[in-house]
Amino acid sequence: MELLANKIRPKKLEEVIGQSHIVGENMVLSNLIKNKKIFSFILYGKPGIGKTSIANAMVEELKLPHRFLNATINNKQDFDIVIEEAKMYGEMIVIIDEIHRMNKDKQDILLPHLESGLIILIGLTTSNPYHKINPAIRSRVQIYELHELSKEEIVLGLKRASNYLENIQINEECLNYIAFASSGDFRSAINLLEVAYHSTKDQNITLEILKKIHTKPVFFHDKNEDGHYDVLSAFQKSIRGSDPDAALHYLGRLIEAGDLDSIYRRLSVIAYEDIGLANPAIGPKVMAAIHACELIGLPEARIPLSVVVTEMALSPKSNSAHIALDEALNDIHKGSTGNVPNHIKTSSQTYLYPHNYKNSYVKQEYLPVNLKNKKYYHKKNNKYEDSLNRIWQEMKGD
Repeated sequence: MELLANKIRPKKLEEVIGQSHIVGENMVLSNLIKNKKIFSFILYGKPGIGKTSIANAMVEELKLPHRFLNATINNKQDFDIVIEEAKMYGEMIVIIDEIHRMNKDKQDILLPHLESGLIILIGLTTSNPYHKINPAIRSRVQIYELHELSKEEIVLGLKRASNYLENIQINEECLNYIAFASSGDFRSAINLLEVAYHSTKDQNITLEILKKIHTKPVFFHDKNEDGHYDVLSAFQKSIRGSDPDAALHYLGRLIEAGDLDSIYRRLSVIAYEDIGLANPAIGPKVMAAIHACELIGLPEARIPLSVVVTEMALSPKSNSAHIALDEALNDIHKGSTGNVPNHIKTSSQTYLYPHNYKNSYVKQEYLPVNLKNKKYYHKKNNKYEDSLNRIWQEMKGD
């Protein structure tokens, strides 16, 4: 039996759910289709948001020879066979899923043919290609990030899919439940719809049936459906407020929702916005925890997250650095800039090189004349900033 997700797979870009920033009218990929031209590119984003659908729709519309490969499953010989096929056709689109896992041997096979134009690559990945894809591949492709699907987009897709299910009965409440339960993964939403449909006697899908099938909690926080962002806000404010218990509670809710990307982004912001110079080592620790989570995945990812979130909540806090920058930006926006002082311009012969002086410090003006003596940075009272300030004063000889 063919799965519903395969039945509804788009055959044209206009059938793709969401991603209007690249497949909408007069957007880059839709214009490539109109002009019957395609170049190598990589699509990246969360699972189930349209990467394979876009690739499939494009090759269907262009009617060019193509092959699907998986960087993990297909071996070197499979890649060799595809290259030989491409030589027969003169050009071939090769769609490679999980391209971030492509090893050096496979890359070496692919690169010269990518360079010559024999192979047109469409890479698909859930990982950020700027971190995970070999620079030699990156330099030969365009990179497009896919956006997370909204609840409205998923509901629209579910309604389309319902047309393939004979005599189905489902109301808006159930469609909204499926959309929330899928955590932005349209493929997961379609699978839940199909299981629910075949789990009934009369094809009448109810909320009770859905909850029996989908046992993970779904958090409907409020009528305005802003609950996800409220939890993220509460998560950050609990860390900022030095409450580890509340921080771990909201972390747990985000983990249950399966939203690791939002956790990563928010922790990266908190490390510098709320902790900053009070504990500058926290930034690298957050990055290390994120890296560990990506390597091990859920459910074990909760372990490094629990450690770093607890430390962040217990850490001293300082927003002095980013507040200082915001004040500087405010002056710039108001037009308070002025000319760079002559003695620190590129061509200056009067610049005093600090390393030639005691403590590598010499007094000279760096700000524009109209901002002379302006103070943006005001330290907070914490051990690290106190120590920086003490070293700074000693360096100046104060």
